[in-house]
Amino acid sequence: MAESTPKAEPVPEIPDKLYFRIGEVSRLLGVPAYVLRYWEMEFPALAPKKSGSGQRMYRRKEVELLLEIKRLLYERRFTIEGARRLLAPRVRGRRTGPQREPEQSALFPARPAALDNVRKELAALLELLKQHG
Repeated sequence: MAESTPKAEPVPEIPDKLYFRIGEVSRLLGVPAYVLRYWEMEFPALAPKKSGSGQRMYRRKEVELLLEIKRLLYERRFTIEGARRLLAPRVRGRRTGPQREPEQSALFPARPAALDNVRKELAALLELLKQHG
C-alpha cells in the first residue's frame, strides 16, 4: 500500500485589516487557539501585541508567517525544529532572492546510533504504559 501524501490546502485569503484576534486567526488557519499559543513559544518571530485586556493581536505579517509554519508542519511534515531553522534566515531578512527550500533530511542528517537509543527508550515507555494502562 502506498503512503499517502497530504494534499496542499488552499491558502486562505487574509482580510485587509491591521490586527487580528486569536479567534480570527484560529478560524482562518483551521487550527485551535492553543496551537497558535504553542507556536508563539516555539517561533521567536511570533510576538503578537496584547490589548489592554490581554487579548492577542496579530499583525498581517504574523498571520502570513503562521500560514507558512502550518504549511511546513502539516503539509511538508517538518519538525518544529526543522521549520524554525528553515524560517530563521527569512525572518531575519537574510535571504537574497529566490532559493529552494532544503528537504527536511538536509536540515537533520540521520544519526543512527542516537535514533536507536530513542527507539529503545520509546519502546520501554510503551511497555510501561501497556502494563499500567
